[in-house]
Amino acid sequence: MSVNLNEKLVQQKTDLAKIFPFDEKLYSLEGEELEFMKKQTGIRDEEELKKHVIAVTKEAYEVFPFPCIRRYAFLTLKLPLLPGYDRLIKLGKERKNAVLLDIGCCFGNDVRMAAADGFPVKQIVATDLYGDYWTLGHKLYRSTPETFPATFLAGDAFDPAHLAVVPPVYAVGPDPVPDLPTLTSLNPLHGHVAAIHASSFFHLFNEEQQLHLARAMAGLLCPLPGSMIIGTHAGAFEKGAETHDVGGGNGSSGGNVTMFCHSPESWTELWDGQVFKKGKVTVEARLAPIQIGERVRHVLQWCVTRL
Repeated sequence: MSVNLNEKLVQQKTDLAKIFPFDEKLYSLEGEELEFMKKQTGIRDEEELKKHVIAVTKEAYEVFPFPCIRRYAFLTLKLPLLPGYDRLIKLGKERKNAVLLDIGCCFGNDVRMAAADGFPVKQIVATDLYGDYWTLGHKLYRSTPETFPATFLAGDAFDPAHLAVVPPVYAVGPDPVPDLPTLTSLNPLHGHVAAIHASSFFHLFNEEQQLHLARAMAGLLCPLPGSMIIGTHAGAFEKGAETHDVGGGNGSSGGNVTMFCHSPESWTELWDGQVFKKGKVTVEARLAPIQIGERVRHVLQWCVTRL
């Protein structure tokens, strides 16, 4: 991590913690999410589970106070709702040595869902700027590196030593998929990843940085048809900067964060023509409403698939 980035993050951490103090009252867990957490943690008593989740979430909030952690939004099972999820699981079951990469994984919630649905856990790689989140993920789900043997790599997605931008690969090469547990960066995975997941990630950055990340991910993607990049983040009916109240509800204090949001049309144009050669991918992108506090916002749910 560069010195300038580190200083910026320290300042952001201080500012966010002041604007959005940790609030246990924002906890909400029900339906499929509640059953998933019960099954994953082995905690059947709902009050005990609530205390457990709040305690670990509070630790994670001290690592970096992302609003989605404060609002317990990570408990929402986002990945199964996305276009292409069934095909993602099929890749893991049917393609030999298929690799699933989760960028900005936080606790690893989404890859745990993918593993529960059949994607081989030893073929999963997760990465985040903050390695403490992955450690807390084991604490949250009461797992260990032995019981959940996915590969985790801490690193900055903008650091070329961790993830360099290279052109997309359009022909299958002879190089085998690297041995995942031996990885020290994402770069050996260039051209080898069957599926990349990135949710609640792109909207953390400006338009130029989002394009950089898209190109970085494209260089990782396997050229075989069906390989995909899938995710969700703040979206809009027209692309541009939007101010979102991300403080949450239940009477908690709120606050505004400005995000650069793509529309389904601009997101499609970015991947099909700017990132990949025109006509080499198909893009599914749709807006879905989400309630944040008293306001309705829209998230962009999307899947980019190689043809």
